[in-house]
Amino acid sequence: ITSFIKRQGATPAIQLAHAGRKASTARPWEGGGPVAQDRGSWQPVGASAIAFAAGYPTPTALSTAEVGTIVDAFRAAARRSDAAGFDLIELHAAHGYLLHSFLSPLSNQRTDHYGGSFANRIRLLVETAMATRSVWPESKPLFVRISCTDWVDGGWTIEESVELARQLKDVGVDLIDCSSGGSSPTAKVPVGAGYQTPFAERIRREANIPTAAVGMITQPMQADELVRNGRADMVLLARELLRDPYWPLHAAQVLHQREQVAVPPQYARALF
Repeated sequence: ITSFIKRQGATPAIQLAHAGRKASTARPWEGGGPVAQDRGSWQPVGASAIAFAAGYPTPTALSTAEVGTIVDAFRAAARRSDAAGFDLIELHAAHGYLLHSFLSPLSNQRTDHYGGSFANRIRLLVETAMATRSVWPESKPLFVRISCTDWVDGGWTIEESVELARQLKDVGVDLIDCSSGGSSPTAKVPVGAGYQTPFAERIRREANIPTAAVGMITQPMQADELVRNGRADMVLLARELLRDPYWPLHAAQVLHQREQVAVPPQYARALF
């Protein structure tokens, strides 16, 4: 897979994640939600024994020793990623999954050195980033995706995200991918065009680390403005590329950057 991606002139990247208390759920196109016991459900684990929402299974709180095995698992996954030919790793510490569940007071009520204070709640992610960086070549970028706010009173905040970003930079993280939410089904998220961009802008400015803007960025001019004006160092697209797989080609046309994009001859006459 990585060889094929490189042959097309692209960079193969991989996102490493642990679902945590959101595990044992069905695929979205199969209805989502918790998997029924007779359909093969399994017991999830989390920072604390707090279910994500009504109807979801209560996770088993990881013991202190088990938390260490999580760090080991990410380190091993990073080694495999390098051996497989990937050139970029992103650690997924957002959207209520395991690493995020340790960050947020909504899901972390531990009393050991992985819970309570800010320093304790970020410990697992910092240790995971350090472990990943220790086996991931210095020449290859390491990104971390975070939810910059939980959008819930008493939850994780943008101020905490700024300080987390500073500490992640110190252990070798190259870029913060700035998303939000996912810890609570009752969060009031003000979804709209570029609604998460202010987080990327603030972390970039206050933590002095490159950031990526994500979320409801759909237009080439919109994406170009964010990077051109220093509000973020990169724009990441996901759903928009599902909607329009040829978005990069269309963006090159809109931004008059045809010469910057390698277009197969079969497409060139139709697009330009």
